[in-house]
Amino acid sequence: TMTWTIDIEHIAGILDGEATIEPGLNAVRASNWQGKSSFIASIETALGVATPLTEGRDRGRVHLETPDRTVEVDLQRSGDRVVASGQPYLDDEYDAVRADLFACLDETNAVRQAVRNGENLESVLLEPLDFQNIDERIADLRRQRERVDSKLAQAEQAAERLPTVQEKVTRLEDELAQLRERYAALSEPNDDGSPAATRSDLAQARSTRQQAENRIERLERSIERTEERLTERREELEVIEVNDKADYGDALEQARADLSEVRRDKEVLQSVYSTTEMVLEEKRLDLVTDVDRELTGDTVACWTCGTETTRAAVEERLDALGERIAEMRGAVESARDRVENVEAKREKREQERRRRDDLQAEIADLEETLADHRESLESARERRDEADARVEELAESIDETVEAITDLESEIKYREAELDDARDELTQLEERADRRDDFEDQREGLDEEITELRNRKDRITYEAREAFETAMQAVLSRFDTGFETARLTAEFDIVVARDGREASLDALSEGELELLGFVAALAGHESFDVAETVPVMLVDSVGGLDDDNLHTLIAYLRERTDYLVFTVYPEHASFDGAEIDPSEWDVATDNARADD
Repeated sequence: TMTWTIDIEHIAGILDGEATIEPGLNAVRASNWQGKSSFIASIETALGVATPLTEGRDRGRVHLETPDRTVEVDLQRSGDRVVASGQPYLDDEYDAVRADLFACLDETNAVRQAVRNGENLESVLLEPLDFQNIDERIADLRRQRERVDSKLAQAEQAAERLPTVQEKVTRLEDELAQLRERYAALSEPNDDGSPAATRSDLAQARSTRQQAENRIERLERSIERTEERLTERREELEVIEVNDKADYGDALEQARADLSEVRRDKEVLQSVYSTTEMVLEEKRLDLVTDVDRELTGDTVACWTCGTETTRAAVEERLDALGERIAEMRGAVESARDRVENVEAKREKREQERRRRDDLQAEIADLEETLADHRESLESARERRDEADARVEELAESIDETVEAITDLESEIKYREAELDDARDELTQLEERADRRDDFEDQREGLDEEITELRNRKDRITYEAREAFETAMQAVLSRFDTGFETARLTAEFDIVVARDGREASLDALSEGELELLGFVAALAGHESFDVAETVPVMLVDSVGGLDDDNLHTLIAYLRERTDYLVFTVYPEHASFDGAEIDPSEWDVATDNARADD
């Protein structure tokens, strides 16, 4: 559907209301103080050209639904100002100014007022141009044109340089091809040894010589380390003295036999002592001999020889035997010390002998290694001398041909690098030159846009005067006016003619001035293409026209917009379109009275 719906809250004299706007004519029919003008102001609020918040209210709102968008505008009082927020139908200042001047034709419309007051119309009819920042846009376009001019100049210079660089690339390619042919010819093998082979042999000979020198250096370091180690081992061997004549075997055997004998004697005595001591301590002499117990003491027979003796004598002998055992312990320790001393001497001699033998073996190995290294060193020196002689021989055999090959290699590399640079430059120049048409088109477009902006005021001036004349002819053909014609001068003054002579605007009726005001507004509407941005036209407070002329004006305006919303009184005849009834709206009587 193409219907618009609008919901209003606290806008001008409408506290709360809603309405539907149909395509074509929409007549808001009501008496004074019922909100007709407030409804027009509500639509202007939705468009974004007015902020008529209801007096005494801090907030207001308009919600508009159209086929292609949703509009929501909130008004809020801030001190002495009313601030709008949200998303109006027109969010561009230039579009809003055009709509306010040439589509919102209420009683306060600046164009209608200027005509009623007999004022010059240039400033009001051309006011939207002030919001297009033409001078700034021209300056910006000039800067863009300067950049395009610079690029175009570079492209033209590139086009001029193309033949020269192309010739350079061709020349370098030919030179490089010739150099490569010469190089290939010089590098082919010959029966008597090619330069390439000679250079390869020379490189091999130099490598062999270097390897030999490295080998010599390593061997010399190894020989130096071996000699140092051999000297250290010989010095250590000199201070080792081994007494090979000493025979510690017999002495050790005799010491061990003496220790065994002393231990055995000690053990025998210890056994006798322990047995006798036990018999005495246990008072069991009668187990081993006859005991004669008397008052003066026990008499016993010796259990080894049968001789009579006393217990005291036995105990005395036992004590003497204990002393003998103690002496025997000392003898055992002395014998053990002699054994250990002999063993230590023998072990020390064996360690010295083993160390001597080890040193002698290591010295022999070092001497053998040293001899091998010296032999290898001699061989390496011989190989080095042979390789050195080969290098000298091959170096002498390299003639001018080899030098020419080397020179050719360097020349080829230089020419290849030069050719790469030339090809890169050629590619860049071709790419830059290929863009000449683009830059020329851009410059032409910028020239046209700058010219368009420079001529815009003149064109708008011309179109506005033409549109005024066209609309004036249409009005004159529809209305019976008291003047014969009217036109806009070059200075944007309205001139009317009556009875073949220029007449003053003061002599026109209110209705005739209203018609001139609408004609002037329609001239701006046409010259600024307002219908392309705003599909609605608002008309309010048309005075001085009778019912027939009002119908004629509305029919004429209907042809120039998709939606025409206008206010009429109940006594006006009905229109061929939709009617909006304000009777259901909640209005503030004082505000409505002021509006209507």
